[in-house]
Amino acid sequence: MHHDPDEELSRGAVAPTVTGTAVADRRPLSERWRPTRLAELIGNASARQELAAWADGWSRPQPPARRAALLVGPPGTGKTSAAIALASERGWTLVEMNASDARNQGAIEKIAGRASITRSLDATPSGTGAGRTLVLLDEADCLSGGRTSEGARAVREPVPLRTFLEGRYGSVAALNTAWGLVAGTGKLRPFASWEALPKSPGTSAWGKLPAARRDLEDWRDAGKTEETGDRGGLGAIARLVRATRQPLVLTVNDDRPLTRYSPAFRSAVRTIRFGPVPRTELAQRLGVIAKSERIAVRPDLLETIVHRSQGDLRAALNDLEAIAPLPATADLSVLFGGRDQAGDFADLTEEVLSRPRYYRSVEIRDRLDAAPDDLFPWIEENLPWFAPDPAHRDAAFGPLAVAELFLARARRWRVYGLWSYASEVMTGGVGLALRDRPTIGAGHAIFPSFLGAMGYSRSARALRDGLAAKLGKHLHISRQKSRSFALPFLEAFLDGAARAAPRAPARTLARALVAELGLTAEEIGAILGVAPDGRVVHEFLPPSADEASAEVEETSEASASAETSTGRPTPRGTSQKSLGEWTDR
Repeated sequence: MHHDPDEELSRGAVAPTVTGTAVADRRPLSERWRPTRLAELIGNASARQELAAWADGWSRPQPPARRAALLVGPPGTGKTSAAIALASERGWTLVEMNASDARNQGAIEKIAGRASITRSLDATPSGTGAGRTLVLLDEADCLSGGRTSEGARAVREPVPLRTFLEGRYGSVAALNTAWGLVAGTGKLRPFASWEALPKSPGTSAWGKLPAARRDLEDWRDAGKTEETGDRGGLGAIARLVRATRQPLVLTVNDDRPLTRYSPAFRSAVRTIRFGPVPRTELAQRLGVIAKSERIAVRPDLLETIVHRSQGDLRAALNDLEAIAPLPATADLSVLFGGRDQAGDFADLTEEVLSRPRYYRSVEIRDRLDAAPDDLFPWIEENLPWFAPDPAHRDAAFGPLAVAELFLARARRWRVYGLWSYASEVMTGGVGLALRDRPTIGAGHAIFPSFLGAMGYSRSARALRDGLAAKLGKHLHISRQKSRSFALPFLEAFLDGAARAAPRAPARTLARALVAELGLTAEEIGAILGVAPDGRVVHEFLPPSADEASAEVEETSEASASAETSTGRPTPRGTSQKSLGEWTDR
């Protein structure tokens, strides 16, 4: 069937608007052609319908049961574009945090947290309609729970007070005017030069001026350590998923890091899966864009771009833009190499267990860019699921054991020529053991579970090491002594405090200890062996600014209502008692 590019432009894709010939849009093609409506996306029709149905749940006054949508899929399949298009066509305000932003606990609570509990200025009184704010957390699977990577804290050099004020005001006269220092009008005389300004405020009288106090606060903040990593990001998102009052969308390539971290990402979100864009739709869209952008590209080269992208629209657009300045007569196919794909391990594992064929080690290396050692755990994990019965399973594990022996000898003796034997035995040998009853379509290969367990334990060990270092710094002992003596005591103490009554002295002392040590929700959860977003962990943490203000407001409203009903002010003791009763609930 022939497709007219001009007709397709009128039906879906939105061409960039050009006003005159002097203005050129220098944004990448992927940004210039980003859709503004869900219907303009290509591929994943069912996922788009499911996302729209989830958004319809926010048209009612009460938020839906699952307040967050988790968009899962490979890169370039339209996850971020779908969220942006959803906000555009619904008239929602968009608040986006991507991988280039600092997404630690404080940043998420400050930006995404506030946006998720407030309404836009054009919101209706019932909270419905176009006054919603869509909070988009892009690439959420790149966040960590509590461990801060090396270099994540950017330490700023202290700025001298004179240098700070000189950079802010430029001249001494401007400083004197801003601070209200005028000769002959008061006890404080204006500064004659920058050298007359002390190096530190000390107890100077001018330090009490309102304008000077604001400048001093800014100067002190300029020398603080800035947190630029992602420490505590997952914990903040897990709490946000349950408490948000605005639509929340998370995009990930793999949802396993999130679902392993907290049950909130399994039960409190609506998981929507995106797949690679079909080649036919991808080729049609590239043809439309090439014609609109006046990019001369041969049909065979366009097919090469589509085949190389493997369903990644963004990668295909980047390739098309890369060859745009080159002459059409040149042989551009030599510029394209292979593109790494995370799903290659799963695809090759399914081929090995479904169709008997011998794969050489060179072929595995070229296809996976990895050694045979990396493919072995995939075959070992998925073989029982692809074997039709126990007899075939037993027959297939025989050659797999021989392959493991070759791999072990290659590592021990550094004779990597044994890789060729191991590769053919663990691919063709295993496949031939299942040759009489091939299980084509038995399912999708899964990630090796023990590798995931090792990754989880590694993060847990890093969390305990961070706790030991934090305790050692406060107690002035080594990390080894802190791990052997202080950490077990802290675990026993917090465990006992968690079992005590809410107003028991142990609870009060535990909260003070948590505040003194600066423990995060992830660290408390690791000590108690519970989820970081659990109720017990929340009780040990100091209240956030929003919770404290809400508590003060509710207390003030209760006092005002009591005063209105009785006609006289509420006694102070009665007000404190009612606040205590409210806390107990």
